[in-house]
Amino acid sequence: MAKDRPNARFHGRIEGDRPCEAPGCDAAGEFRAPPLEGPGGDGPGRYRWFCLDHVRAFNSRYNFFDGMTAEEINRAQRPMAGWERETRAFARAGGGDQGPRWADFSDPLDAIGARFRREVAPERTDGKPLSGQDRASLKVLGLAPDADRSALRKRYSELVRKYHPDRNGGDRSYEGMLQKVIAAYQQLRQAPAFA
Repeated sequence: MAKDRPNARFHGRIEGDRPCEAPGCDAAGEFRAPPLEGPGGDGPGRYRWFCLDHVRAFNSRYNFFDGMTAEEINRAQRPMAGWERETRAFARAGGGDQGPRWADFSDPLDAIGARFRREVAPERTDGKPLSGQDRASLKVLGLAPDADRSALRKRYSELVRKYHPDRNGGDRSYEGMLQKVIAAYQQLRQAPAFA
């Protein structure tokens, strides 16, 4: 069976009812190309849409370095080009603590690791490790990561009294929360951090 068109999953094809923007072409514009005015302030701007033949012709003529000075071209071709700039993932809204900067690290993976270490909850002072499930259970109970076994039991009994239907005049609307509290306590009391 012959196909008139390449596979619909062909890389770069975005199906739609846009016409090809090449003058005199009646084919569908399924492939996007950079805008004439170049990238805008906060994004690429409005794309131009071409058929497969015209996007291939456009790509054969496209020059990323067009309009750049020799120094700018040299800087863009360096192996570490782009890693010196901070990205949005490292920026925090509202000022204050801006997090780690790319320039503080020679290896980009070290910078990513530093960001991750800053965002996880602090470890326990006794050095006992907490798993992700331990952290989630502590959050359900409203306890700090450094809570001990007696604080765990005390908080559990407080929450059971608070959410139990017998304490709420038979109101069963808190049963879901009660089940979460019980499950969190059962998980934490068996965790190595509370042994």
